[in-house]
Parts: sequence; structure tokens; C-alpha cells
Amino acid sequence: MRTIRDLDTVELIIEAQSLLDSIRGPERVIDAGTLRALEQSGNYVVGLFDDESGAERMVGASVAFFGVPGQRTMHSHITALVPEYRGRGWGRELKEHQRQWAFSREVGRITWTFDPLVARNAHFFLTILGARVTGYSVNNYGIFGGGDAGDESDRLDVEWMLADIAKHPATDAVVETLEIPSDIEGMRLSDPDAAHEWRLRLRGEMEDLLGRGLRLGGFDVKRGYLFIE
Repeated sequence: MRTIRDLDTVELIIEAQSLLDSIRGPERVIDAGTLRALEQSGNYVVGLFDDESGAERMVGASVAFFGVPGQRTMHSHITALVPEYRGRGWGRELKEHQRQWAFSREVGRITWTFDPLVARNAHFFLTILGARVTGYSVNNYGIFGGGDAGDESDRLDVEWMLADIAKHPATDAVVETLEIPSDIEGMRLSDPDAAHEWRLRLRGEMEDLLGRGLRLGGFDVKRGYLFIE
């Protein structure tokens, strides 16, 4: 059994900070004080709990905050699961909970960013959830030792239109593809120089394709990013 609920005590907030630290490495993504402030001011701060063993354990967390007043938006800062719980559909359940929470507060769009080299996230966000890519930025957060393992933090910007899920592009609409490694996270540990070369290669090709006026329309696990006119 699993449950998703608000992190509405100091103890749960501290537990969530420790969980996110364990996933993202030595460079803290968000501190307990900020988590507490976001939760107390009415934003989305939840934990995912595994109750199956009889001893409840927090195995995931998600944090989002409201965007510009009047635009009915939220920005999802982080949604994360401990590695052994990935691939079970729990991440999708957590994002669906976020979607329903947003709907209940008249939010129509959720935005976030992600590393374009991480294939599992590209598949999840663009193919499973149906989010749309709205932009690409170079070294968006600077160089840090978290998810990028000391490399530059290029990012894709996405928006999730909650009542208008994006469809996978038709085969004949795809004019270019852009392949990425299947496991850049493992490569960053085993061969960081090769991982950095992938960062530079992807950056050049992404900027070229977008500069030609193409749009990033989806992702395929075999072909990579799918570009349309």
C-alpha cells in the first residue's frame, strides 16, 4: 500500500530534505526551511510513502509552487523517487496527484525543467505525461554537483497543459531525430569526460535544430528526440 500526503510537520519536512539530499547528492536542491515555508504558504509539498512492509517509509517527494498571479500556473521544482522504487508507476502516480491537486485550485498549467541528456526523464515527461517542450537553456543553474555530477546544467523547459495532454507526433511529421545515451547517469560515474562530450554534442545539435525553426515534438526511446516543423 502507498499513500501521498502533505508534509505538514517539521519532522516530515526534515525527512523529505534528507530523502532529496540522498537522491541528488551533496549540492542540496532545497533546504528544510524553504520546504516548510512553501508548505505553510499553501504550495504543493507532499511525500510518497510505502506502507507495504508494515513500517511506513517515505520513498518520494514532490514540491511545486504557484507561478505569476493571474496566469493559473504552477512550477514543479522537484519530483523524485528513491532509485529502487522507480519503474513501478509510482512516479506517474505522484505526478497525477500533483495534476489533480492543481486542478482543484484552478491551475491549468504546470511548468518545470529537466536535463535533456536523461533519457528516462525525457520518456516519462514527454511520452508518458504528455508535457510539451517550450524552450532550451544552456547551463541554466550553473555548475553544481547534484544531478549533473559537476557538469554544466543545460535544461529543457516544459509545460504540462493539464486539460490538453500533448500527443506523440505522427511518424510522417518527424523531420529530424536527435539520439541521446540510454544511461547518462551511469556514464557520469564511469566516464565523466565522455558524459561531458555528450553534453557539448547535444548542445550544439539542439541549438542547430531549434535555430532552423524546428520544434521538439516528442521523444522515442530508440530514436531520441523527435523534431517537427
